Amino acid sequence: MPELTLRSATEIYERGMDELLSSVDPGSYYAVSEDGARRRLPLRRWLRSAPEEEETLLDRAVGPVLDIGCGAGRHLEALGRRRIEATGVEVSRYAVAIARERAASVIHGSVFDVPEDPRWNSALLLDGNVGIGGEPERLLTKVAQLLRPDGRVLVELEPPGTESRVLNIRLEGPGDVSEWFPWAWVGFDSIGRLAERAGLTVVDRWSTGGRWFGQLRLDFPV
Repeated sequence: MPELTLRSATEIYERGMDELLSSVDPGSYYAVSEDGARRRLPLRRWLRSAPEEEETLLDRAVGPVLDIGCGAGRHLEALGRRRIEATGVEVSRYAVAIARERAASVIHGSVFDVPEDPRWNSALLLDGNVGIGGEPERLLTKVAQLLRPDGRVLVELEPPGTESRVLNIRLEGPGDVSEWFPWAWVGFDSIGRLAERAGLTVVDRWSTGGRWFGQLRLDFPV
């Protein structure tokens, strides 16, 4: 078995996108968790325009919008067509460059470094990004601090019956493997308790296109 090269998760993610954009088949890129589960990275979806189920979700977004983990900027592009003010935040320089080529506004960095200025009416946590850092309560609490009164969070969830959990995962590509890092999966059935601890309330949950979503609202102080 050939020896794998240890790279950062960001490097592997960027290499997969670069290969796809260069017309190379990136079909062997996976997120692998410590329990042995393997999920193929949906690189093509991440680089294309927003599909119908995401366009329907974006009907609920009110600007200004913060897209957390915006990747190559497909949601920002879709919001721009609607003339809704939107900004992304993304740790990958490569993805930021692609998003900016789409005329999107993007902050390069982590959401945890975004100043706690409550200026956003909506925040997006799609593509599993509620799992960032393996601490969804901390992430949602941070997002709540960025929202205006009555602000909303549009979040993608795991299907009903899926247990919420935190595991170490790594990315694997052809000849490459990343370091382990924590990630969380939040189930459709358990988002209510998590949202409440972060000062948010679930106001809607739905499924479309084989995916599961929720809308959270910032609680008003009593």
